[in-house]
Amino acid sequence: MSTETLDIKKPAPKPKWLRVKLPTGKKYTELRGLVDKYDLHTICTSGSCPNMGECWTEGTATFMILGNVCTRSCGFCGVKTGRPETVDWDEPEKVARSIKIMEIKHAVITSVDRDDLKDMGSIIWAETVKAIRRMNPETTLETLIPDFQGVTRNIDRIVDVQPEVVSHNMETVKRLTREVRIQAKYERSLEVLRYLKSEGITRTKSGIMLGLGEKEDEVIQTMKDLRKVDLDIVTIGQYLQPSKRHLPVKEFISPEQFKKYETIGLEMGFRHVESGPLVRSSYKAQKHLT
Repeated sequence: MSTETLDIKKPAPKPKWLRVKLPTGKKYTELRGLVDKYDLHTICTSGSCPNMGECWTEGTATFMILGNVCTRSCGFCGVKTGRPETVDWDEPEKVARSIKIMEIKHAVITSVDRDDLKDMGSIIWAETVKAIRRMNPETTLETLIPDFQGVTRNIDRIVDVQPEVVSHNMETVKRLTREVRIQAKYERSLEVLRYLKSEGITRTKSGIMLGLGEKEDEVIQTMKDLRKVDLDIVTIGQYLQPSKRHLPVKEFISPEQFKKYETIGLEMGFRHVESGPLVRSSYKAQKHLT
């Protein structure tokens, strides 16, 4: 019986520009110690963010609310999917206390999608902002929100508490949205961003990932669509596959191409464009207040 050698393609190795140094420095060491001592939960640590040391040194950290199980099953995201736990109504105070202990100057708050809840988690969102304001009056805030299925009464709860920056990520170009963000809609996300701006949010922000098979003209069109809704800040970074179950990386985008998108974005009129292989949603978030 003859045997055949299967030609199995191995994933392309990560290019050198995606290698990062381990975070160091006095400020990072102090904050890492506090996180461990008080069992604080940040996306920075749980997501092993490559920019953690840089952000912590600047006094910025990201916190996730409403649990760690999402009701959606996006093809790019490493967060668990399933039936979430019941809402922890003490969570706003816990997050506010973490920010106080860590002496965070600028906090980014994000969450899983909670389509299982009637208010989709928007009440806890608003209560978290209020608790942070009470306990940390000098701390500025960015809220990286889900789409709340486009329901304006839920979005209004965010508008009412007036975070300094409100962000909602497009994640990818229009053609790939159905594959990458299965339960999301490209136009709905644009409408959420348009609505936020129309209701008085002074800084709106969004992010997209590259390397999922998008074309240059599609990325530029997405940026144009974001400018049409008067978006202020856009982040553009490299997609990295969280596990074998997730969408594969189709391409590693070069630093030069990221720089090109940054130049194009600034020429379009964005207030800030963060574009680079290691850029994530909250990268240099504190600088987006200006």
